[in-house]
Amino acid sequence: MQSSSLSQGEGNTLFPIVLSVVAAAATGVLWAYANPIQLVPGVIQWRIFAFLPPVVGILIGWRSGFICGYLGTIIWSLLAGTFIPAHSLIVDGIMVGLTGLVPGLLFDPAKTSFDRATLLRIALTCLVVGVVMVAAVSASLAYLGIFPFWWAFGYIGLSDIVPMVIGTPLLILPALKILKSAHPAGFKRF
Repeated sequence: MQSSSLSQGEGNTLFPIVLSVVAAAATGVLWAYANPIQLVPGVIQWRIFAFLPPVVGILIGWRSGFICGYLGTIIWSLLAGTFIPAHSLIVDGIMVGLTGLVPGLLFDPAKTSFDRATLLRIALTCLVVGVVMVAAVSASLAYLGIFPFWWAFGYIGLSDIVPMVIGTPLLILPALKILKSAHPAGFKRF
């Protein structure tokens, strides 16, 4: 595959922060309006852009990945009309934020060669983090009396885990090329 690196020096720290907020807004809007397949009409749709927090976490930094996932979830829930304060702000936001944070901690483009084995490890990481996220979110929804645990686990797992496991390793190299073109001098990951 391809070896890659981003400058880790004294580069611009504002760039990754701004990019993570923009990615969070895009994530929330795409989750709310660009999900063509309704798994449970009006309630759970197949979030084909669930790969965005892990991709942002890996490329821009673990904090950026968390911001993308957390704020993306809040924006999505407000736009979709599914905002539940205790659930959205605490459980859902934090757990989806972790889907960006954990891959960002484990895979740094400056220290990682994105060969087939690494891409497979990225997919496995997304699977594990996704299962933990879905279990916590499903438990929260069951506790609040909104959905039964296993029902929520199945549908939310299909909604979020599948796009993360397939999309993240598939899109990491093209996204890295775009990022390098956008900021060729490099930047400090956030």
